[in-house]
Amino acid sequence: MAIATSYYLEDMDTRELPRRFLDVFSTILSHTNYALVLDAASRMKARCGRCADTCPVYQVTGEQRDIPCERSELLLQVYRRYFTFGGNLRARLGDTFVLDDAYIERMAEDYYRCTACRRCKLECPLGVDHGLITHLARWILAEVGLTPKALVVATREQLDGKSHNTSGIPAPAMKDTCEFLEEDCVDEHGLKIEFPIDVEDAEYIFFPAVSDYLLEPDTLMGNAAVMMATGASWTIGTDDFDGINYGLFYSDRLLDRIVSNEVAELKRLGAKKILIGECGHASRSAKIFIPAFCGGEDAPEVINIMEYTYAQWKSGKLKLKPNVIKQRVTYHDPCNIARSGWITEEPREILKHICVDFVEMTPNRQDNYCCGGGGGTVSIDEIREFRTMTGGKAKADQIRRTGAEIVVAPCANCKKQVAEVCQDHKLDVRTCGLHDLILEAIDAPEFMIIKKDDDEGEEA
Repeated sequence: MAIATSYYLEDMDTRELPRRFLDVFSTILSHTNYALVLDAASRMKARCGRCADTCPVYQVTGEQRDIPCERSELLLQVYRRYFTFGGNLRARLGDTFVLDDAYIERMAEDYYRCTACRRCKLECPLGVDHGLITHLARWILAEVGLTPKALVVATREQLDGKSHNTSGIPAPAMKDTCEFLEEDCVDEHGLKIEFPIDVEDAEYIFFPAVSDYLLEPDTLMGNAAVMMATGASWTIGTDDFDGINYGLFYSDRLLDRIVSNEVAELKRLGAKKILIGECGHASRSAKIFIPAFCGGEDAPEVINIMEYTYAQWKSGKLKLKPNVIKQRVTYHDPCNIARSGWITEEPREILKHICVDFVEMTPNRQDNYCCGGGGGTVSIDEIREFRTMTGGKAKADQIRRTGAEIVVAPCANCKKQVAEVCQDHKLDVRTCGLHDLILEAIDAPEFMIIKKDDDEGEEA
């Protein structure tokens, strides 16, 4: 499949492409510490291929270009030739490698076949982070105008559009959605919830993936139910309410702008901490890069909603009924929160408590397979067949082996991808978030329970 056909080429004479690529590469090396990473990786001659055994894409295609170390070599070869003394010397002695349009187009194709799940890093005996090299290559490509249209359009709307979010939802529409969910939670679950909007001096400011407002109502209602049951001080801001950060996938420059906007919204409302919803990449980008770009040790604390829920449950402030979920349930580890070992046990403990039949995928936790839509590729609908049938085959096989009826995937991108993987692989499985099931299992305090008159449907 020609993934590169979905790329965005803007106002550029392609005859200038190699020169522009090298200019961008040089600028990034001058103003970041990527040179240290590339210099170390470029000196390592061993390409043992152990990473091939860990890559879900290569396991399906068997193509050499899908071996992580072979893909990284595309950028490393450019670095050696144009940015090292040895490369310049070899060029004078007749080195035949010259960067041209065809080579750059190959990079644009191959670097978006990678899901950037970083599973390969766990197996590399030399510690090369092929996911990081993929990210850098995409950043350079982005600065010369080669980026998937879906990522460009969504990021432009988030940063420079009227709505300031990737789905283009105006703030009044977000508020209307929250009001509807408050009513729906009463009707469907008999629970009173609230979504505080623009509350000043709250402890937490909440950033879910904005797509949750459109596609994951039970996840959001579960989030709100937990916050209300535990008496949390929290709010959603109308200037910025989207935790999605596609900059993590292809541009440090945009990554910086997006997390800086989150901090600006926190400061505008006087909140203390940033609470990220069920979204793996939104959580990782805020957790790692708010300190990197926005104040270091003085940066606001960032926590994921599952961490909050787990802590409240363990402390006894949140009550969950045991064995409420009767179907067989399995758990998908989102790469961005599990690969580093950050969030793995908290959701499992909750699921084992509320589910009668919880089963693990194999492998799991840090070694789990990507959903197949990582690195932003889930947003590129043109490559769905590649995403689900190639990138997602290992995940489909994992799910099939469990015999599960429900897959809990606590990440907006993973929910979409896993649902499409199950559909395309003919698996009759429901995909949902952790808080969808918590909403069914919550033992809510009396003030949240709405009793209805059988005839009038009014609060008793």
